[in-house]
Amino acid sequence: MTGTLYGVGVGPGDPSLMTVRAVELVRGADVVAYHCARHGRSNARAVVAQYLGTQVEEQLTYPVTTEAVSSADDYQSRLDAFYADAAARLAAHLDAGRDVVVVAEGDPFFYGSYMHLHKRLADRYPTEVVPGVTSVSAASAALGRPLVERDEVLTVLPGTLPPDELAARLAQTDAAAVMKLGRTFTNVRAALDTSGRLDEAHYVERASTDAQRTARLADVEPASVPYFAVGLVPSRVHADTTPAARAETAAVLDGRATGDVTVVGLGPGARDRLTPEAAAALAVADDVVGYATYTARVPPNPRQRVHASDNRVESERAAFALDLARSGRRVAVVSSGDPGVFAMASAVVEVAAADYPDVAVHVVPGVSAAQAVAARVGAPLGHDYAMISLSDRLKPWDVVERRLAAVADADMAVAIYNPASRSRTWQVDAAREVLLKYRDPSTPVVVGRDVDGPEESVRVVRLADLVPSEVDMRTLLIVGASTSRWPTPGVVYTPRRYG
Repeated sequence: MTGTLYGVGVGPGDPSLMTVRAVELVRGADVVAYHCARHGRSNARAVVAQYLGTQVEEQLTYPVTTEAVSSADDYQSRLDAFYADAAARLAAHLDAGRDVVVVAEGDPFFYGSYMHLHKRLADRYPTEVVPGVTSVSAASAALGRPLVERDEVLTVLPGTLPPDELAARLAQTDAAAVMKLGRTFTNVRAALDTSGRLDEAHYVERASTDAQRTARLADVEPASVPYFAVGLVPSRVHADTTPAARAETAAVLDGRATGDVTVVGLGPGARDRLTPEAAAALAVADDVVGYATYTARVPPNPRQRVHASDNRVESERAAFALDLARSGRRVAVVSSGDPGVFAMASAVVEVAAADYPDVAVHVVPGVSAAQAVAARVGAPLGHDYAMISLSDRLKPWDVVERRLAAVADADMAVAIYNPASRSRTWQVDAAREVLLKYRDPSTPVVVGRDVDGPEESVRVVRLADLVPSEVDMRTLLIVGASTSRWPTPGVVYTPRRYG
């Protein structure tokens, strides 16, 4: 009968943060294994030292740590050989019926070396993994700052990523932990600066130990940073909702003569289509104004006031937002898709130009519904195209017809917004008849409904087969040009060359 392999997390450094199960296993082990560099010192062994007695110790010495290597392939091949040898050494104990405990700093499956032994041995021997307190949790506790609150998203990143990729990921998340600092620290700080998150970032070194150090990350000297350090960008919601922050916000508002309005494009629906610029505009807003369906897509923030309204009162909504800004508030007016495409940007800019010349208005673009639907099937908007709304609430139908006919006669693809509603049921049929005067009946039409939403459906039909009753307000249509191609059922593209 073989022994059992245990991967045991011993926490971030303080022995008192080991779990009861971890202590139990180390004390009762036949063999305790630990990783170390060539100098022989092991943080994990130091944590469990008080529980060691007659156990056999296996020191697993890395062939390289911070030393220079000839190439990435050379580094990987040397590590592969090391883990193969280490696994063989532990397998000899397991085959002899000895229980082997591999101790790992933090958690064994959280950037831990144990996982490489687990991959090589778990299919051959009984195995148990004991979780441990991670350095990220310990660092958060050391700062006295929550990592995330409510609907925020935490992203854990290795500092070894290329700076451009690090910056992009940092810009897109609410909160972040960056591991593996040491020699990567300069690149990590540059990525934080590029992403606009450097002022929010904190540094924690050797969390929970006697050597623990915390600081603003921007103030840390790179040469002093060890591998066992973490960069944290903690919860914005928590920072904005503490009593001190509320008092500071109130004081700023009292002394602010005029705020501003930012019209923010939320994209078609999915969170990952929200741009970093849009997320940043929402994060600093005091008030969020918009159609109720769209304000519901903004993550709740108790620091902010949300003003939801009906979809038909655009001018009134714009004036309300501008009044708030005039009183000193920072206001985000939210729109689905891109705010400049049949959305709130036009209304806000128009009302501001007429009655609020003293209020600054900014527009943050978003991914439009047309772009989102087009991407689902390929590139139907790959050449010249137009965007037309079938709604005749703000313009007469004869204008809609003339524009459809002009676009069709010019042989451009067209993205059709607001094709139908409960009170507008005949316009799709009328538009199809106009287009059929200029387009072949087999012209592809992309019918995209609730794209990025829970009821998403995207299909392609012939123009002659478009069924008006299957189109509603949540649908966007893309009608191809004469050059548009439909090579397979779910793919449509319009070549960039013409003729």
